[in-house]
Amino acid sequence: MSLPPLVEPAAELTVDEVRRYSRHLIIPDVGMDGQKRLKNAKVLCVGAGGLGSPALMYLAAAGVGTLGIVEFDEVDESNLQRQIIHSQSDIGRSKAESARDSVLGINPYVNVILHEERLEADNVMEIFGQYDLIVDGTDNFATRYLVNDACVLLNKPYVWGSIYRFDGQASVFWSEYGPCYRCLYPEPPPPGMVPSCAEGGVLGVLCASIGSIQVTEAIKVLAGVGDPLVGRLMIYDALEMQYRQVKVRKDPDCAVCGENPTVTELIDYEAFCGVVSEEAQQAALGSTITPKQLKEWIDDGENIDIIDVREVNEYEIVSIPGARLIPKNEFLMGNALQDLPQDKRIVLHCKTGVRSAEVLAVLKSAGFADAVHVGGGVIGWVHQIEPEKPVY
Repeated sequence: MSLPPLVEPAAELTVDEVRRYSRHLIIPDVGMDGQKRLKNAKVLCVGAGGLGSPALMYLAAAGVGTLGIVEFDEVDESNLQRQIIHSQSDIGRSKAESARDSVLGINPYVNVILHEERLEADNVMEIFGQYDLIVDGTDNFATRYLVNDACVLLNKPYVWGSIYRFDGQASVFWSEYGPCYRCLYPEPPPPGMVPSCAEGGVLGVLCASIGSIQVTEAIKVLAGVGDPLVGRLMIYDALEMQYRQVKVRKDPDCAVCGENPTVTELIDYEAFCGVVSEEAQQAALGSTITPKQLKEWIDDGENIDIIDVREVNEYEIVSIPGARLIPKNEFLMGNALQDLPQDKRIVLHCKTGVRSAEVLAVLKSAGFADAVHVGGGVIGWVHQIEPEKPVY
């Protein structure tokens, strides 16, 4: 679907800019007019992490005049495997500031605006209203639905990307010309069903593959060239090195962009996505212990069975002494219940406490009334008990 240019061209390019962007200028489909449109464009990147890193770097290199960065986190050592906009010396720094410095190092002609805050329903409309196009580099469902709904309500296009292990997806959502994210995914998956990258991992270079697709689509939309991924989902399998496309049609019954929308203003997206299910929340009430409590139980020789519900690869990185591994899915399938001891108190843990709460709900319903889980999981254990151990 060929679309009109999103922005008007800037008045001119300086002599220095002509030299810098000369390889764009000699492409007939871009040329002077397209480069002037990029100069005049205002693009917001939501996140300066795995996808935001290559996106910001290539948007800057391409000559997008104004780049906004929404990011509230700090650089952690585990980020450096994929978040290439940051370096070793940036550990502990604001990601937004680190990203800004890298962007200006690539292209000093870019105007960088920082929004060092968490994107939420009470600030998203004001922030998004300042930009022509949004590039979504988020890694959680609540923020993805927030970005989508805000863009639909503001009638703004956005470029979406998603990564997990060796798989990536990308598309352009613009409700004026095609479907929105809700047309593709009307409802979020059940809590705990889809692991995050922090839980399941991601191949670092996959970020570059999907991030570069996002920037390619952004340039096409801004300059009005080519056929953007509106109404199409690009799926990339890095292991098989295969790309395929799936057509996505606008849903007339879509809750936000349909003919009779039921979502006409922003909602509580954490509640909508159910970060932790109601069953897990109920199970955890009064049955959550701290890492320090677990350490006391171990030291006192309490009659407990410590069960780690993460995956094998996670267990091999770091584990709590005495814990045995039974992955979460074994409980959900019912395979693990028959092997649990009846004469010991079950203590569950995962990385942060989300998966263990879900398993705790399964155990409670199966009659293990005194089972508990560790709030904060192995990350809390490392920080509070064994800080010399690695975290991931």
